[in-house]
Amino acid sequence: MKPLSQFPSFALPSALGSLLHHLPAYPGAMLLASALNLSLARQLPADVCDLLLHKKLRIHVRDARLTFDFLWTGQRFAASPQHEAPDLAISANAHDFMRLAQRQEDPDTLFFSRRLTMEGDTELGLVVKNALDALELPAFEPQQWSPRQLLARLGPRKRMAGVGPRENPGERHD
Repeated sequence: MKPLSQFPSFALPSALGSLLHHLPAYPGAMLLASALNLSLARQLPADVCDLLLHKKLRIHVRDARLTFDFLWTGQRFAASPQHEAPDLAISANAHDFMRLAQRQEDPDTLFFSRRLTMEGDTELGLVVKNALDALELPAFEPQQWSPRQLLARLGPRKRMAGVGPRENPGERHD
């Protein structure tokens, strides 16, 4: 079986999208805002931060039927309740967003093939796209978030903090 990355375009089954559509959007928007804060908030140029200030932004994952609304507070991205009319909405299928995050696909290619759309303030969208292209961001690798990889990264921290397993589990330390 071919990995998903070898398919030019892949859409989640509509039944899965119907199921996901019933999930509350706010927790997902909080996760997205947190991921953006960890990955790029500190790297955004000052002029881009000024332009983004209090702008209502939306990411819409078409095939999953999920919508995440957030904004830039001046210091960080924050989840927000669903906007009636966002300043900028970016839409694509989950697979295309994943390929963008992994740096396997160029946003211009997706845009001109109509797999990625922008609605609203297209000037803002262009500035955001150019700023993201200029940043040296690592490619998102899903395997780094597997339970085994997460535990491996957390393990040394716990041992350093003195929380790790004891040398002799049956031994009492009073």
